[in-house]
Amino acid sequence: MKILYQDDHFVAVNKPAGLLVHRSEIDRHETRFAVQMLRDQLGRRVFPVHRLDKPTAGVLLFALNPEAARRMMAVFMGDGIRKTYLAVVRGHTAEMDTIDYPLKEELDKMTDAKADPNKQAQPAVTRYRRLATVELAYAVGRYPSCRYSLLQLSPETGRKHQIRRHMKHIFHPIVGDTTHGDGRHNDFFRTHFDCHQLLLAATGLAFAHPYSGQPVNITAQLDQVYSRVITELGWGNLS
Repeated sequence: MKILYQDDHFVAVNKPAGLLVHRSEIDRHETRFAVQMLRDQLGRRVFPVHRLDKPTAGVLLFALNPEAARRMMAVFMGDGIRKTYLAVVRGHTAEMDTIDYPLKEELDKMTDAKADPNKQAQPAVTRYRRLATVELAYAVGRYPSCRYSLLQLSPETGRKHQIRRHMKHIFHPIVGDTTHGDGRHNDFFRTHFDCHQLLLAATGLAFAHPYSGQPVNITAQLDQVYSRVITELGWGNLS
């Protein structure tokens, strides 16, 4: 994996889409995990301090020792992290907006069997701004054309699948989302753009270093497929 940042305490990589962060009972058949790959790449133990969904690509940060992991997790638990994502969504969104919509915890039958299914929804806030729009002369569903927006998103909380669920909530699901998305538009991107992945990427992570206090700003480029789709949609200079 491409290393984006490294010092004595932390290392950040550009996680590919479709790669699990660590072993999970949900995907028992998987044999490749970011934790193991980076451990083998560096020749030392690494400790993930946050997570990205399996289909989401982008900046993934690890600590290089348990103490550094504790310090960085405290930063993530507070308000010291600024996360930036790029997404292609169905429809033309507002130019900018704040989605303030509490989310109930998504439970998995295998890994969350003992969790409380009646737990109240937790506060969840996502801000976004629209970077570009496009309308294509293809009938997808009941309309004679299809519209899409390119968004830059900044989640202020870290709920499970927050961005994907928030975009579904405002009826602008992310293209390629097989859980919270629109299957007709996912199929269109597969057949027309040969795109078989979620068009959501963690493109930036900024924080004050928990040891030095100095600002750290880590950015990740889009992968080849995502970049190609952006270019074919006429947004190449915005990605």
